[in-house]
Order: sequence, then structure tokens, then C-alpha cells
Amino acid sequence: MSATTPRRKRGIALAAVVGAALVAAVGVLPAAADSIAAAFAAENDAAMNRMMAAMEIKPSGDVDRDFAAMMIPHHQGAIEMAEAELRYGRNEQLRRIAQEIIVEQQQEIAAMHLALGQPLPPSAPAPTQGLSATHTTNSLPHPHTMPGMHMEHRDTP
Repeated sequence: MSATTPRRKRGIALAAVVGAALVAAVGVLPAAADSIAAAFAAENDAAMNRMMAAMEIKPSGDVDRDFAAMMIPHHQGAIEMAEAELRYGRNEQLRRIAQEIIVEQQQEIAAMHLALGQPLPPSAPAPTQGLSATHTTNSLPHPHTMPGMHMEHRDTP
């Protein structure tokens, strides 16, 4: 048998440490991921249940009002699901899509209220307010903090 050199001993020790760290990480990461996935699923389920309940309307005989009465909670459900993606999701492309969904759905909700001569719903703070600029689609103020305002993406000088 050959003698173990100091260099080989360091390599074996390093491999043991890395192996132990990987074993520990594999044991911890799925638990954390399961916790995040469970919280996301719970929020999504709650949003879907609220949306489905709110969409169950008794027809009024006014097609326009009935359409809006069903579409507004449908859009609100999409907003709530997008907010859950922003809270728990890590994919930057999907997070940007979620931000766009929030903006577009709030604009459509406002447009439906206006089309029916109804007052606009109160605005809510953006789910990304307070995050760094790397978490937003641009450096402009979030248009979804101002219902009914449509702001195209522009590069500022």
C-alpha cells in the first residue's frame, strides 16, 4: 500500500466536508422548498375560492352588468395569483409577467367600472413597493398603484 501524502489527505478531507455539506443541504432544501410551495398553494387556493364564489352571480338581465360582475372577480383572482408569484416565485421572467398581469388586470377592472358608470375601486399598494429596482420592470412609478393609468415602458434619460 502507498503512503498517504499531505496533499492527498487534504483532498480526502475536503471531499468529506463537501459531501457532508451536500447531504445536509439535501435534507434541508426540500423542506424549505416544500414550505414555500405549501404557502404558495394555500394562497392560490384561497384566491381561486374567492374568485369562484364571487363569480357566482344571479343574472340581472343586463348582459353588460352581468359580464362585468363576473369578469371583475375573475381579474381580481388573477391579480391575487400574480401577487403570490411575486411573494414566492424566483424566476425573474415569471415575476415580470406577474407584475404585468397586475397592471393590466387592474386597468381592465377600472375600465369595466367606468364603462358601467361605477366608482373606481380604491387603489392598493403595489406588492413590489419597497423592493430594489432589480425587482421591477422599469424605474418608473408602478402604474398599478394608480388604477386606470396606463403607462408604456419608456427609457428615461
